[in-house]
Amino acid sequence: MSKEPERNESYVTHLVELRDRVLRSLLAILICFFSLIAWAPEIYNIFANPLISALPPGVSMIATDVAAPFFVPIKVTFFVAFIISLPFTLWQVWAFVEPALYAEEKKLAFPIILSSLILFFAGMAFAYFVVFPAVFGFIVAFSPSEVEIATDIDKYFSFAMSLFLIFGLSFETPVVQMLLVRLDFVSLEKMRYFRPYFIVLSFILAAIVTPPDVVSQLMLALPLCVLFELGIFLSKSLGIKKEGTN
Repeated sequence: MSKEPERNESYVTHLVELRDRVLRSLLAILICFFSLIAWAPEIYNIFANPLISALPPGVSMIATDVAAPFFVPIKVTFFVAFIISLPFTLWQVWAFVEPALYAEEKKLAFPIILSSLILFFAGMAFAYFVVFPAVFGFIVAFSPSEVEIATDIDKYFSFAMSLFLIFGLSFETPVVQMLLVRLDFVSLEKMRYFRPYFIVLSFILAAIVTPPDVVSQLMLALPLCVLFELGIFLSKSLGIKKEGTN
């Protein structure tokens, strides 16, 4: 019975620490947001540049909702603030769970968190600098001359956010592979055997989650296949598990 108060006290201490770290993360986001709010229109212009650059001369985006010209740049700015503060947020997560991890788990957890962050940013950058210009250029080029393209800014925001999330998560493929091999869920031999099935699944997934155009589908499926090969290579080169073990 004497240990029960100690357990309760430890439980409360962890809850207080979790609350403090969540509040610090939220505060970091808010600090970044209010630091950027004065440049919200300029941030939105950068955010929308891939589409604006692809539109014919004299054509611009529209707002079908009265409040959209105000709220959409605010939402974009908040998204940028979240991305900027994400490393600090992940550091707070790491600081909270690190004391409970064993030495081997610490060696595994920190590289996974760091590489996941880098790959997620890489996926978003790939979407912005490569996928967006190609997709919008393709759509505009094949649009009938009698059709005037006028995209709503709120719909563009939703479209861009979905693609950022899709490509950001897709670029986590090598991390997931290395983790599965490291935890002995699969072997390198089985992963190589699964390669042709993964290629088919990549194209099926791309057809489901991307817009219904062949460019965006190919630009998701092909990098997924390359990332799968990268995951196999890294799993082998880093010596996570011996090939052929279960």
